[in-house]
Amino acid sequence: MGKVITFSNQKGGVGKTTTTAAVAAGLRRRGFGVLAVDLDPQGNLSFCLGADGGELCASIYNVLKGEISIEAAIQRTKTVDVIASNILLSGIELEFTSSGREYLMREALEPIRNRYDYILIDSPPALSILTVNAFTASDLIVVPMLSDIFSLQGIAQLHDTVERVRAYCNPSLRYAGILLTRCMPRTLLASEIRGTAEMISAELHIPIFKTSIRSSIAVCEAQSLQQDLFSYSPKNPAAMDYKALVDEMLASGI
Repeated sequence: MGKVITFSNQKGGVGKTTTTAAVAAGLRRRGFGVLAVDLDPQGNLSFCLGADGGELCASIYNVLKGEISIEAAIQRTKTVDVIASNILLSGIELEFTSSGREYLMREALEPIRNRYDYILIDSPPALSILTVNAFTASDLIVVPMLSDIFSLQGIAQLHDTVERVRAYCNPSLRYAGILLTRCMPRTLLASEIRGTAEMISAELHIPIFKTSIRSSIAVCEAQSLQQDLFSYSPKNPAAMDYKALVDEMLASGI
């Protein structure tokens, strides 16, 4: 049965979608079967992976509403298989009010979990019912965060949500780790932030990846061209960092 990994942080702009796409591409290059699920109404993951995220396409919104099977929503792109998202998903908080709504994603993924080695979920930048659904369906959480103090402050809020999901919906949920993104490794601030992140990691019992991701304009360029970073600029520092991250994840048993 495939492992389900959610990439989550309620703060936007931390590299969550970039990391989801890069890890998906990295795992696929190693021969694994990978499905990327866009659970963010902005649909950024759908776009950068080259999937159709239009309002008329079969999307995760239609799957969660029970209008189509999950198989019908899978798109084959040149990078990985994708279930796209669009703006319609933003209304799901109001549409789904019945009991058991936290389990919609888990139930939707059940028929296809054996078809993939990894199912990667890009969650929205908010601690909403969509995020709770992603956590309930997942085995592991990766927490991308910028190397700044504001990102560190949000970890405690995220941790509270994870603990509630563990208590009521998914007791086996655990962290894969905190990932520092857009780092400037030679700066004093980057060193201080990593030190603070390690303190928070120890206090909340959340692992922190040894790998960090350096800042690079090539990331945005690859996304705008709907190419994976490894194809667009394989020797770019960020591409090498994401390759190292995938190596670290596999070496740790993730």
